[in-house]
Amino acid sequence: MENTVLTAMKERRSIRKYKKEQISDEQLHAILEAATYAPTGMGMQSPVMVVVQRPELIQKLSRLNAQVMGSENDPFYGAPTVVVVLADSSRGTCVEDGSLVMGSLLLAAHAVGVDSCWVHRAREVFESAEGKELLKEWGLSENYIGIGNCILGYRDCEYPQPKERKKDYIIYA
Repeated sequence: MENTVLTAMKERRSIRKYKKEQISDEQLHAILEAATYAPTGMGMQSPVMVVVQRPELIQKLSRLNAQVMGSENDPFYGAPTVVVVLADSSRGTCVEDGSLVMGSLLLAAHAVGVDSCWVHRAREVFESAEGKELLKEWGLSENYIGIGNCILGYRDCEYPQPKERKKDYIIYA
């Protein structure tokens, strides 16, 4: 049984090398709108998405993210757009809610011809003093925790082949 959603879920890949070319506003809006329909605990919509396209702010976020790893490499792989997903920690389902938003961003991007990758360490970045300052600049309370960074752009590499699915992925009980 195949349909476009199931096909997209099987075909989407994480991309780790991007062209400098910015995605279109139309693509960005379609991706963001789709993600606002991600399921959330009791429909409370605890996550927020912060869209970053200013190169200097992307560089700052990249530096903060790399510091968590003890690296100087760009964890955003040159992507021209970063969507930071944060969620209100006062909600018991904040991590799950934000993770569903992240997954929706990734699938929606694929659906409109944009490549993407989930970049971790948002939690650590926004626990730092500089991260908390960014939350303040964005009008968010310190209750918000980082869930993930969804990088968006057009790949500058071959499209990866999927890894073979593990044999015991599904257990019928």
